[in-house]
Amino acid sequence: MQLFYDPELTTSTSEYQMGPEESRHLIKVLRKNTGDDVLITNGKGFLFKGVIRQVSAKWCMVDIQSSQKEERTLFSLHMAVAPTKMMDRFEWFLEKVTEIGVTEITPLICQRSERKLIRTTRLEKIIESAMKQSLRTYLPVLHPIVPLDDFLKQDRQGQRYMAHCEPGEKGLLTNKVTRDKEITILIGPEGDFTSSEIFSAIQAGFSPISLGKARLRTETAAVVACTAINLLCGN
Repeated sequence: MQLFYDPELTTSTSEYQMGPEESRHLIKVLRKNTGDDVLITNGKGFLFKGVIRQVSAKWCMVDIQSSQKEERTLFSLHMAVAPTKMMDRFEWFLEKVTEIGVTEITPLICQRSERKLIRTTRLEKIIESAMKQSLRTYLPVLHPIVPLDDFLKQDRQGQRYMAHCEPGEKGLLTNKVTRDKEITILIGPEGDFTSSEIFSAIQAGFSPISLGKARLRTETAAVVACTAINLLCGN
């Protein structure tokens, strides 16, 4: 079943008019017609079940039959990741962690970052598409890109981890993480975090962790970390 998205839907909505783009997809691609069922989410945990009442070339009218709130997982995962030089790799990361299960994403500007600007609108569309494809009802929050130093100054609760490749005492993420309501993980740029950034993160309460023996690309490390948290914490 295809999932559609509209952030304006509420439990008081009784009828819903789909816009031109989604209506074309519904009719031309999915071959839906009057009387067919439709699933819609508002990205806030609600799943709306509707029935198509009218169709046209540019819009569809849907009668909302019911709504159900899906409970969030027992934890929230905030991935703070430096965008890669090749943007398609960062976009792949966003798609995969949305499918796997992430709550918030913050792009970071680090000392060795090769990319310091991103197209937020495009990235939000990728996240939205991944949410619908994976039939999730919570849309991850994409925060504006921010320097690492500023991110470290923000008040953070729960468990905080930083993955890096520098020598030093580190434990495997899978051995350190425990079930908690809030988990934040930092992943650096392709050149890794600098020694001074690692020191600042530790001072801010982030524990250094390892993701295994292999040296991973930025986007791979982020997906591995997200997968580990979801498997360990029961998403």
